[in-house]
Amino acid sequence: MRRSIMLITAILCLVQMLSAEEKIAVKEYPLTDMQKQNRHIVKLASEELNKSLPQKVDKYTTLIKTEGKEETLFYTFEIDTGAKSDDAVKKEDRTRMQKAVTNGICRSSKRFLDAYINISYIYISARSRDELFRFDVKRADCEYFD
Repeated sequence: MRRSIMLITAILCLVQMLSAEEKIAVKEYPLTDMQKQNRHIVKLASEELNKSLPQKVDKYTTLIKTEGKEETLFYTFEIDTGAKSDDAVKKEDRTRMQKAVTNGICRSSKRFLDAYINISYIYISARSRDELFRFDVKRADCEYFD
């Protein structure tokens, strides 16, 4: 008799746990709400970052502005290329820069990327003010880091 009561109690507990699991619904954040939230995050992040700009990154590079557009956070850097012409910089440095920038973004901006916020780094010449490089990075570009 005692075994029967324990068995019935165990079954009732199991049934309650299973029915409780059914009641717990996993809600996915609707895509439009997530996009709206991301636009807001991008805007706030760029406004906050701009408060401390310009900011020297290294001997040749200065972060001069950030901007949030839609679901992309744009960083604009100014590069002092010294005696090198813009064309020479574009030809000689693009591949190396793209790899280094993508790796850096994948590591430093993982939370943004995981939230489907894209990152774009734009490099302009300090001398000519022309765009030298533009590297657009999205979550899929960083999958090898996961």
